[in-house]
Amino acid sequence: MTTEVIDIGVETLRTGIVGGGFMARVHAAAARRAGARLTALASSRRDRAESAARELGIARAEDDADGVFAASDIDVVHICTPNATHAAYAAAALAAGKHVVCEKPLATSAADAGPLASAAADARVVAAVPFVYRYHPMVREARARVDAGEVGTLLTVDGAYLQDWMLRPSDDDWRADAATGGPSRAFADIGSHLCDLIEFVTGDRIARLAARTRRVFDARGGREVANEDVAAVLFETTAGALGTLVVSQMAPGRKNALTLELHGTRRSLRFEQERPEELWVGGRKASRLLLRDPAHAAPAAARLQTLPAGHPMGYQDAFDGFIADVYAAIGGADPDGLPTFADGLRAAVLTDAVLAAAHDRTWIEVPA
Repeated sequence: MTTEVIDIGVETLRTGIVGGGFMARVHAAAARRAGARLTALASSRRDRAESAARELGIARAEDDADGVFAASDIDVVHICTPNATHAAYAAAALAAGKHVVCEKPLATSAADAGPLASAAADARVVAAVPFVYRYHPMVREARARVDAGEVGTLLTVDGAYLQDWMLRPSDDDWRADAATGGPSRAFADIGSHLCDLIEFVTGDRIARLAARTRRVFDARGGREVANEDVAAVLFETTAGALGTLVVSQMAPGRKNALTLELHGTRRSLRFEQERPEELWVGGRKASRLLLRDPAHAAPAAARLQTLPAGHPMGYQDAFDGFIADVYAAIGGADPDGLPTFADGLRAAVLTDAVLAAAHDRTWIEVPA
């Protein structure tokens, strides 16, 4: 089998990155694989920017984010900074006429995310949010099978996203500080990925929900914590399917355990992010484990498979596929399933609804 090479249809894109942490490394690697020129990086301090630029092989360090936004030799800006800064940075990048890839959450509230989605549409630029689990080939396989009617009428959804990196009171991170991480941590950080997958794979929307959240430790690293460690959600979709979600950053032994299981009148489907080469297909008479194989995959899944069967693909491959689609869109293509600022707004709407439902201890109707 030959692997499709995506032609973005423009001269080499020039990429700027704001932020110098882990996600900047992931974005830089994906941008380089997509053929971009890594032009400039800015971080919270000049010395950190210089260090990150050297480490990532980026041409120069800027004094601050404004230097990236104003640079005439940058076409697309990747925002990889703490959550509370995303909205202002994204707005500034859009105002400067740049294409934008903004880490999620796009904003820490729907009120702030809404104007960004509108501004991106008005500016006629590509503005994307990396809901990259859409780019696992077996997720696209699941979506194709739902679209083809193989699942039948969707009855129930069972989902979870579990991690353990905040298990102890000594575990600390900027995300635990509401001033930098926002009013929601666990749900906005990882629950948003899970909800995006549910709506993306099923083609259905979460219409109403009830929720509970729990903050296990009131302090971490000697300072107060104001956002949640755990969230549980009960929901109903527009089409009437019922679902349950559990999101936790305090599940011992679970590192990045995103799971999604759909139950329909004909078949069930289960995807596990830690086993991304597999899709479980359940039936009443027999069930089977479908392994990734581009030779036998749905076209939407096959196009993302850059390696032949038996050569594992994982998270960075999914991220690479996302960035390749962003850059293809900048070149005028219309790649299927590209998550945009509209999807970032949707995640913010759902996060607001979860926080409101947990606070009021009642069902919340989710705006469409």
